Amino acid sequence: MSTSDAVRTPGADAPLTLTEAPPPSLGLRDSLGLWGNLGISLLLPVAAVFVVLPGRPLGVTIAAIVVGAVIGSVLLGLVAAAGARERVPGMVLLRGLLGRRTSWVPTAFNLVQCIGWATFEIVIIAEAASRVLDAPRWPFVLAAGVLATAMALRPLGVVRVLARYAVWAALLAVGYLYVQVLAEPLPPLEDGGATSFWAAADIVIALPVSWLPLAADYTRHVRSGRAAFTGAAVGYGLATVAMFVLGVLALAAYGSAGLDVIDALLVVPLGAVAVLVLVSVELDEAFANVYSTAVSAQNVVARLDRRVLAVAVGALATLLALTFDIAAYEPFLFLIGAVFVPLAGVLIVAYWLTPRGGWNSSDAAPARPVFLLPWIAGFLAYQLTLPTFFPGPGSGWTAWWGARQADLGIDPGNGWSASLVGLAVAVVLTLPVALAGRRSERAGR
Repeated sequence: MSTSDAVRTPGADAPLTLTEAPPPSLGLRDSLGLWGNLGISLLLPVAAVFVVLPGRPLGVTIAAIVVGAVIGSVLLGLVAAAGARERVPGMVLLRGLLGRRTSWVPTAFNLVQCIGWATFEIVIIAEAASRVLDAPRWPFVLAAGVLATAMALRPLGVVRVLARYAVWAALLAVGYLYVQVLAEPLPPLEDGGATSFWAAADIVIALPVSWLPLAADYTRHVRSGRAAFTGAAVGYGLATVAMFVLGVLALAAYGSAGLDVIDALLVVPLGAVAVLVLVSVELDEAFANVYSTAVSAQNVVARLDRRVLAVAVGALATLLALTFDIAAYEPFLFLIGAVFVPLAGVLIVAYWLTPRGGWNSSDAAPARPVFLLPWIAGFLAYQLTLPTFFPGPGSGWTAWWGARQADLGIDPGNGWSASLVGLAVAVVLTLPVALAGRRSERAGR
């Protein structure tokens, strides 16, 4: 049975298998609440040090954050709207681009990404909780893994709770931290990881883009494409700006004392309470990655029960969080993200140039390997602009791309946005292919 002709599953929650149709039970408020909550993450202020432009006014860094958030969230919104219109998960949506079996290629990358990010979120939760409570980290790893897995068993129910209750608690905590941080002097920051305006924006773009392969897993339940776009673009975009700026301001207020962002937020009065609220809210990111791993696997075997898959994925992510050095794994996660930036460009162009009702995401979707070419070209352009940095055993990857930059006369410190370069190459190469396909379809009618 194809995903397009399935019979709607009774009940209010997500279907258990891909052969059952998703209930369109989420409205604009639910969509805004979900994506706003997903954007309120401790990962963003922690990553703020990488967007700081040292020695420059704080306004320049904040401008880079806003530009990056707008670009990334608009891309996210366009993919989210496609998922709502087609009523299929993210990896199934790619069948209309690449064909059923060829879509297994990005599915494999997405499985690795989702498991990695679920692990990383569990580590972030456990690390913050252990600092607040001055306790060992491993019990919080186990608790976060169990709770995230349990949430993935009833995803739509969790989304409604997040939209109606959790997001307000998170906003109160963030608002309180803003008031406390802004009460301190905010001198220019002399230390930071960004080498240029666009390098800073690139870090911000990476966060919304990391959700692109997952977006349709949730927006297939949203009643309209417009509500899905608005919820993802506005909800996640505003949250991204708020959380990155909070991290930058905390570094400005307390960074001179040698504190990192989490310790800086703990210094403010009642900061521990606010951080604990954000730690609790952080569970939604871990849950989303566990759930999306299960749904992505169903693109290969449609009749797998997502509950069984979610338990297996949650157990694996928890085990990795207990045993692996996730800091060493982080560069690989960003490499996987570089894979999906150009793929998003190919998908957006091809989808929105296809007439309504012409996107074939069924089991019989024909292979279209020609769209692999702009995807690969975009990835190559991304790495030539800014090679993904791997320390230790993986340093050969960075060195090889650095040598290719030298061969082509590309300045390693060019300051360009790798996301925008990779995206632009993918879009420019996709346009003639998509337009030619549309003309041939019209001629055949």
